[in-house]
Amino acid sequence: MRRLASLLLGSALSFTARAETAGSVGGPLWDFYRTTLTQAKYIDLTHAIAPGGPIGEGFGDFTVGAAVACVSIPGLIEKGEPFTYGKQGVAITAYGLPMDHIGTQFGPPAHLNPQGSTISDNPPTVALRPLVVVNVVRKVAADPGYQATVWDVKDWERRHGTDPAGSVVMFRSDWSKKWGDPKRFTTPPFPGVSLAALKFLHLERHILMHGHEPLDTDDTAPRFVAETWLLEHNFAQAEGVANLDQVPESGALIAIGTIAARPGAPLDTHAHALSRGSDAC
Repeated sequence: MRRLASLLLGSALSFTARAETAGSVGGPLWDFYRTTLTQAKYIDLTHAIAPGGPIGEGFGDFTVGAAVACVSIPGLIEKGEPFTYGKQGVAITAYGLPMDHIGTQFGPPAHLNPQGSTISDNPPTVALRPLVVVNVVRKVAADPGYQATVWDVKDWERRHGTDPAGSVVMFRSDWSKKWGDPKRFTTPPFPGVSLAALKFLHLERHILMHGHEPLDTDDTAPRFVAETWLLEHNFAQAEGVANLDQVPESGALIAIGTIAARPGAPLDTHAHALSRGSDAC
């Protein structure tokens, strides 16, 4: 099992601290690291992935195997021969990815917007954010196709206070517990997040992004109403999130990248439409 798609959480926290007072060692950020971050509980919100696991409808599975030599290197390896511990003293893995819609993923605007930001455009300011967990587990247990509403968000706010601006809001449905049953995981009915709830969070609460446990935002395929609105308005999302049952509804932080100066939502657009070069990048 591998974590190729662990690009939402599991990222290292990156700070630059400078002593502000003569004679001090490290400064307040180092103190924060020593007194707070080293004592924190860390939860990985990503799935380990392997061939045969859940994938988006219409895509082929990915492959994993030994990397093979493209040329012969005398005394080391012959063309077409796999690298092994026994002969070369090293194991190098090759991955075949027919799509990027796999595992726990950061969904950038470029999925639908030809001028939208890609993952590589994600500004470092998204590094560390307040994490809100909206629990709809009981409603999903009663109705597997339940779509989270504005009321669910306001119910969270009634108990915990207004969603912090710039926060990440995850919808806990416990659908991730079906990850080991790929057919059921990806077959409707499955839980989602309504367009009204996403508009409320982004336009009135000004969150950074939201996340959900299924691989689709809502149950409106093939129109993908909620996802289309998000990405066309340059908001990102997280899909296939795991382990939200281990995270408190409020008070946690989510680590995504590193810190800089841009707000991160909505994301920037490119001056020209994106296109692939001869190297497929």
